Amino acid sequence: MAIESSEGEEERRTVLSVDDDELVELGKKAVWSVSSCKAGNGVSSLRDDNLDTYWQSDGGQPHLVNVQFQKKVKLQLVALYLDYKLDESYTPSKVSVRAGDGFHNLKEIKTMELPKPNGWVYISLSGNDPRETFVNVFMLQLVVLSNHLNGRDTHIRQIKVYGPRPNPIPRQPFQFTSREFISYSTVR
Repeated sequence: MAIESSEGEEERRTVLSVDDDELVELGKKAVWSVSSCKAGNGVSSLRDDNLDTYWQSDGGQPHLVNVQFQKKVKLQLVALYLDYKLDESYTPSKVSVRAGDGFHNLKEIKTMELPKPNGWVYISLSGNDPRETFVNVFMLQLVVLSNHLNGRDTHIRQIKVYGPRPNPIPRQPFQFTSREFISYSTVR
């Protein structure tokens, strides 16, 4: 999996770039909701591709971001854009990712400590078994368990969810991953 992220002050403001051959961003197919927000810093700020805007929670922890899909989808990677230098005590220090069919059966699949993050943070959803490269879900929930400096509210600047690129050849029983194999996959 090839993931690119720019360093440097001017390039820092660019949106995440993921290798198009392997993953596709699936956030546009979902309905997004949050547990709370300050006026003007709602869920739309998470998805506007602008790293200068952010979602700000309002209330007690844990803070939740819910991502619900109409159909079951395969998810492989969650990418968060966090900026400790700008947000300080609003920056998440510990997050959890839960997945399931709905609110009633979410299971925690990853927990991650974030020591002063600055830029894109990648959370792989693959399991311990190397054959488990994705999770198959209707719903994904990101939980902010704690913030740096014991902050109460949180800032998250962007969230992207990625899944494996679907098989480009309909009714093909095999899912080839390289362009070379796909080009030889049909009988002429």
